[in-house]
Formats: sequence, structure tokens, C-alpha cells
Amino acid sequence: MRTWKRLTAILIAGVMTMSFVACGNSDTNADSSGASGTITGSGSSALLPLAQDAAEAFKEKNPDVSITLNAGGSGTGLKQVSDGTVDIGNSDVAAEEKLEPDKAAELVDHKVCVVTMAPVINHDLAADIKSLTKQQLIDIFTGKVTNWKEVGGPDEEILLITRPETSGTRALFQEYALDGNEEATNSSLETDDSGTLIQSVADNKGAIGYVALSYLTNNDKVSTVAIDGVEPSLENTYNGTYPVWGYEHMYTKGEATGAVKAYIDYIMSDEYSAKLEEQGYGVTSKMTVER
Repeated sequence: MRTWKRLTAILIAGVMTMSFVACGNSDTNADSSGASGTITGSGSSALLPLAQDAAEAFKEKNPDVSITLNAGGSGTGLKQVSDGTVDIGNSDVAAEEKLEPDKAAELVDHKVCVVTMAPVINHDLAADIKSLTKQQLIDIFTGKVTNWKEVGGPDEEILLITRPETSGTRALFQEYALDGNEEATNSSLETDDSGTLIQSVADNKGAIGYVALSYLTNNDKVSTVAIDGVEPSLENTYNGTYPVWGYEHMYTKGEATGAVKAYIDYIMSDEYSAKLEEQGYGVTSKMTVER
């Protein structure tokens, strides 16, 4: 009789232990559904629309997850995830470009998609300016060319709508559209909010700036400009003919766990990949060239 009581006690203790472990792991469920907890992220304005769309879809499956996302620029996002003030740092560029090597080494990179950056101009210029050579683009953004008539446009002063130094969009555009040349700061307006940039280009004659394709989906406020005759499009990005693109990164400090891992896994899943292209982002696996 004592033996049976002893075995029963052991079995009950085992069940209680298993129940405790299961409850203890409920907030760190990394499955695509049933996750719970909080997720915070900041950084790239180019990646923000996708991050927000994915968050809404993810929360439908995981109503117990709270997600707070902000922009602020890639540099800000990387600094904040490095400092531990957010869970995810969104960036248009590699962490090594914005952080000290020891800080960058602490972060884990999740390449969630491809982003294409497009030069955009005020509609009044579109009749004359449909394509610029890369050299013309460099001359415009470095301030060497200051009037549109110098590149085949109307007699109109060029107004640059640029981005702050913390911007990953700026870093990517500078590297692949301007061949590393620094942007001029004189006679320019500066913003890291892509919506504000588009509106500024739309409101000012002679204005030119650049944004991610994701901000141009169903947006006719501005006109895009081809580079050396190649239109900024996902198709031309995939086939390698359009040069101004990069990977969108979601960085975590150490390996992602719990709800954060589940959220990132969802963005990179086959289930969500179709929505990437609907929003103007590229699927990494479709690229025919690599960086």
C-alpha cells in the first residue's frame, strides 16, 4: 500500500513539474501562433510599412502579443537595439556601417527582404525628365548641377529633399546611386520621414528626393526617374539591371527568442512572402545577384 502511495506521489509531482514548465514557457512560445508577450522595434522608415503590416497580421494569430514600432532612421534603430531599449533594430544597411565593431558583433542579423530605392521628382518635371545617368544624379545630389536645364529639364532651380546622416535609406542611396559621394547640404530640405519627403517633393517645383518603392505603391503624388534608362522596379531589381537596392535587416541583440522570434519568423515565412511584393518589397530568394 505504501508503495502505491509513493508511486502516486511521484506521478503527481511529475505532472505538476510538467505543468509548471509549460506555464513558464507560455510567454516565450516561438510558434507562428499562440505567442504572447511584448515586442518593440525602431529604425528604418523604409521598412516600417512592412513591419506594421506584418504586425497586424501576426497579432490576428497572436492576440496576446503587444507590438510597438517606430521609425527614426536605421542608425537610431541599431543604437537602440544595441543599448537594449528595443527588441528589434530595423535597418537598411549592415550594422557595421552604423555601430562600432564590438557593438555590431553583439547583434544577430535577420535579412527579411529586399528594398529598392527610387529617385522621385515633382510632377512638373516629369514631361522632360524621365531618366538620368548615374553621373547626372551624382552631379545633382552633390550640388554640382543646380538647375534642371543642365540635364535636359526646364529652367528651374533644383531643390534637394535629403535625409539625415542617421538614415539607412541615405546610406544605401549614397552607396549605390551616388557611388559613395556625399550629398550637398546647401539649399536642401531634410527629413527622415518618407511620407513627409514625398509630400515635400510634391509641393515644391524643381524638387527631387528618393524613397523606397514601398512608399510608391498606390501613390501618384510624385514621379519616379529611371537611372541610365532602367526603371526602378522589382523586376529590374531581381534581374540585376537596376542598381539601387539593398537588404532590409531586422537586428536583435543575441538570438531572437519568444514572441520576437515568432514575429520575425512569420515575416520570413512562405505564408507572408506574397504580401512582401504587394507592398513593393522584394523576396530575397528571387534575387539573381547578391551583395
